Amino acid sequence: MQQTQQREPGDRISWARALIFAVGFFFIAALLIGQLPTYIFNFLTNPPLTGFEQGALALGAVCFAGFVVIQVYVLLFDPKPVIPPFIVGGLGGIVTIGGLALLLWAAVTGNQYWPAEIVHWNSVLGGNVLWLESDAVDFIALGIIILGVGAAMVLYAFLAIQEQHNPDRRDPGTTPVIRALIALGASMLFIFLMFYSFVSDTQLAAHLYPQCPVAIDPAHGCPGPITGLFIARTIYNVFLGIAIFCTLAAFALRLHYLMRPVRKRTISVLYIIGINLAQFGVLFLLLWFLAYPLLTWMHSWSFIGLGGYLTLCAKLTAVPESCGLTAQGGYIVDALVTTVFFGLLVAAIAAWKSKRNLVVIGGVTITAVLALATLVLHTNLDEILVGALLCGGALVLAAVWTSVARREFAVVVEKNLGCGGQWLVLGTCLLTYIAAFAFFSLPVFPNETEPNIPFTPGGGLFGTGGYISATVVVIVIGLLAGFQFFLLTRNRYKL
Repeated sequence: MQQTQQREPGDRISWARALIFAVGFFFIAALLIGQLPTYIFNFLTNPPLTGFEQGALALGAVCFAGFVVIQVYVLLFDPKPVIPPFIVGGLGGIVTIGGLALLLWAAVTGNQYWPAEIVHWNSVLGGNVLWLESDAVDFIALGIIILGVGAAMVLYAFLAIQEQHNPDRRDPGTTPVIRALIALGASMLFIFLMFYSFVSDTQLAAHLYPQCPVAIDPAHGCPGPITGLFIARTIYNVFLGIAIFCTLAAFALRLHYLMRPVRKRTISVLYIIGINLAQFGVLFLLLWFLAYPLLTWMHSWSFIGLGGYLTLCAKLTAVPESCGLTAQGGYIVDALVTTVFFGLLVAAIAAWKSKRNLVVIGGVTITAVLALATLVLHTNLDEILVGALLCGGALVLAAVWTSVARREFAVVVEKNLGCGGQWLVLGTCLLTYIAAFAFFSLPVFPNETEPNIPFTPGGGLFGTGGYISATVVVIVIGLLAGFQFFLLTRNRYKL
């Protein structure tokens, strides 16, 4: 009698899917354990804390926006829906218009930050409004977040209305619409990367409007308010905005299809993720609002010897506006942040077998949240283009990861890995790491980590002096990694 081997579906996964999962968790680990703690450390130790306030508000708003979107989804697609979809769609349309209006107003009028230097209301602790310093609120970041929440409400309301007239609850997989959205978004991001590497926004501005390339100058025939730089950045931002919406729509639609057949088991998982996002959002919002009172309180700890150890002020007569944390204080905060996020990642590994739905849905959702956080943390006019590029790239990863998650537990009765397969796995991991290393070197943001591979846009089409080494590494190594991944998927190795 032929002996058969009993397999457990939960323990089998193809190497191709395993690599996509590994890339996703690598991205999450790189941002939560590497980039975000460094960002917080640098802004906390560089007074004034305006940059930290803007970042804390953006992070809190993104986390809370994720919670709101998840709550909308739960209310619409719970086995017993609570709110009619057309009401959610109507509110979503209003929210979308409001977010777009706020975004355009802040960008066109130049009123990106609030309060202005001249605005004072019940000032305490040297603040402009209460203890808030000038530029503590970023309206462009808030406009982007509100716009995204409204668009998600409209999308999910439309899907809920469709389900009311269609009893089919199957998972259609990665549909042609999702494939088209991923392909369009990824192609637009690649086109922008290539074009921006050779033509920076300032170079394009000089050719679009030679009389008024950068700044308003009435004495030389440039009365304003439109400049060449404004036109160039508007073109780039609209182009990247379309790419981001394509990739975000692909992710949202694919996640909806992924959960649809098993909604009774996964809706509670999504709700847990939303509650945790809300808790982090409240924490970041409290840090934004109470940053200076907390700093003043910490500075008063000198009677036990900790004030001078944790805080450092440039002027003792200007507390807390000239104060920040010392390097030692920053290291303590850094250690706390890193420990929390590292603990969550370790918990995800431990819960892989028993709570796999939670790990998978949580992983793809956090990837999308981190992608949007990358954008809203860099809305400064000198940073937003590269921030949008990084956001779009992360959303492509989230959409692809969600697309392959449908059968990640399936039994793969195919070829064993073997020697050649082992080299393909190792080579693909190594090349992917190098390409990601170069991709993270594209941003040259002040007060953040230095890039490891040089990149300066404008590498020679309209001028010279740019450094596009990071772009070359991303493209060449990325193509090699993609070719090896193709060979790995074609051979269909099992894990």
